[in-house]
Amino acid sequence: MSRTKAAFRTDRGRKRSINEDALFCRNESSFYMVADGVGGHNAGELASSLAAELVGSYVKHRPVEDVRTEDELKDYFFDCLSEANESVSRVAQQREGKVGMATTALLTYIWNGKAFVVNLGDSRAYLLRDGCLMRITEDHSYVNQLLKEGSITEEEALVHPKRNVITRAIGADESIEPDFFQFEVYPGDRILLCTDGLYNEVPEEEICGVIAAYEDVEDAADELVRRAGEYGGSDNITVICIAILN
Repeated sequence: MSRTKAAFRTDRGRKRSINEDALFCRNESSFYMVADGVGGHNAGELASSLAAELVGSYVKHRPVEDVRTEDELKDYFFDCLSEANESVSRVAQQREGKVGMATTALLTYIWNGKAFVVNLGDSRAYLLRDGCLMRITEDHSYVNQLLKEGSITEEEALVHPKRNVITRAIGADESIEPDFFQFEVYPGDRILLCTDGLYNEVPEEEICGVIAAYEDVEDAADELVRRAGEYGGSDNITVICIAILN
């Protein structure tokens, strides 16, 4: 059984009037989530907070610790996010001005010596091991599709006018198609969950340096948010830093 310590921070940044990011942490279960809402008229804020609340309720009433196999765990995550998807979509239809609201959803669960990561949207999970930062998730975004097709370069992606358009999200479609990842974890590993308000501002090599420099994940989380603000803080910033302990 892997023990963990986690630190989480969310900040509206320097140029946004509200924070449309949300997070959920259940430290006793080593279960973590970040969400980044989209939609006008504060709908993004509602979508992300609602998704985090729904996931939290699901985990509370159907404890993830009761899941016994990895196959069951995949079904557990899919059912959890499907329920959130249905609820967010229903609320969007019922409330004036909220049609089209949606949110990314990035879940991570540490269990039995492994990390299980589930992703919809462009929030990211990274693993820092032996001084090397590895991106675990793949962005579900229009710009990433263009990159994979070879239609644009990495440099063009950074300034593309549609760089914030996501192609999979909670609330966007009737059904969901999340990505599932799993990998073994070892004492000394660090896992970072974050919204694009961090990685669009702070270069990955600098993110790596910050996490590696701080033994305490609380300090690392503080510094990551501070750096994103220094680089402009043009978006909301949310980070969860997870340390794998002995």
